[in-house]
Amino acid sequence: MKKDRGKVWLGVAAIVENQAGEWLLVKKTYGGLKGVWSLPAGFVQEAETVTAATTREVLEETGIICKVKGLAGFRSGVILNDISDNMAIFHCEPIDNNQQFVLQEKEIVEACWMAPTDIVQHELSSVMLREMAHQQVISHIHPIIEGINPGDVFGYSEYHLYFKK
Repeated sequence: MKKDRGKVWLGVAAIVENQAGEWLLVKKTYGGLKGVWSLPAGFVQEAETVTAATTREVLEETGIICKVKGLAGFRSGVILNDISDNMAIFHCEPIDNNQQFVLQEKEIVEACWMAPTDIVQHELSSVMLREMAHQQVISHIHPIIEGINPGDVFGYSEYHLYFKK
């Protein structure tokens, strides 16, 4: 059964960068990104921060455990003059660089590590992926600022800010 996400969507994607400077890429089995290289991505669920959604999606799709380092960028668009489609894109690093892929086979057909210079040239790179690699987004990360309480009156159980220092 397809989940009704309403008309305002919030998704996340992860640029997981290993020690060699390569990015974790996936090929999806469905939708507009079927058969092309893209980032691990998905939707934010209820009672979940964008960072929690990011690490969950990477783990679910690839088996890779990662840590969010900062905000790389934000993508926003409107689909068919009807649905607001928004995505926060995070820079992440794997917890262990020796992890093996464990693919979510219903959604992901293949995963790999690829250098940004190769992403720009690869014919199967998605448009957004190619543009991010070309623009060298990793050099423009807004790091996570944690440990701030905006006030108990708000009742936040988790709170993060993202600003370039």
